[in-house]
Order: sequence, then structure tokens, then C-alpha cells
Amino acid sequence: MASEVLKVKLNAAMSNSEVDLLTVASGHTYTILSITITETAGAAETFDLYIRDDAGVNDYEIYSDQALAANATFEHTSKLVLEAADVLSGQTASSANVDVVISYLDQTL
Repeated sequence: MASEVLKVKLNAAMSNSEVDLLTVASGHTYTILSITITETAGAAETFDLYIRDDAGVNDYEIYSDQALAANATFEHTSKLVLEAADVLSGQTASSANVDVVISYLDQTL
């Protein structure tokens, strides 16, 4: 039975090693509604946000070296569609304290 459920994914402490922020479950499609990225340590930072297609080795950049001011919030509000096994990943340029909140629609067939 098909369903649509609004969900939120909370990720504390995105830092300078790759972090899988959201992995799409088998048989699901996720429509990302918004992504909020907040620097919490008082130090300016840059970040990358990208999709690893089908959990593979290819990264498809959404943001590359995007500036994030100290104690600032960056908001992505364009919709993104991820299919089963896709992974939304991110990392900062240096050791950082960055929180990520992802609002999305989880659809099943």
C-alpha cells in the first residue's frame, strides 16, 4: 500500500570527514523539502553537500565550498528527489560543529 509521510532527520556535528546525513530506504522515494545547516561553535566554515547516487562512488555536488559564517544558519529550500539507496552526504572543510536538519516527504509504492 502506497503512503506519504512527512519526516525530519536531525544530525548533530557534521565535521571534516564525510557524514551520511540521509540514506533512502529500499522501495522508498524521499522528496527533501528543506535542509537547514547551522554553525554552532562560533567559527566561520565552508561545507560540501552532495548526493551519492545509488550509494555508489560518484558524488553529485549540491553545494561545494559553500560559506557558512560563525553562528549562522544556511537554508536550502529547493526540493530534491532521492531514490532508493541514494545517500545525502556532507562534510566541512575543517573540524567543526555544524548541525543539519532535513525535512522530507517519505513516499512508498
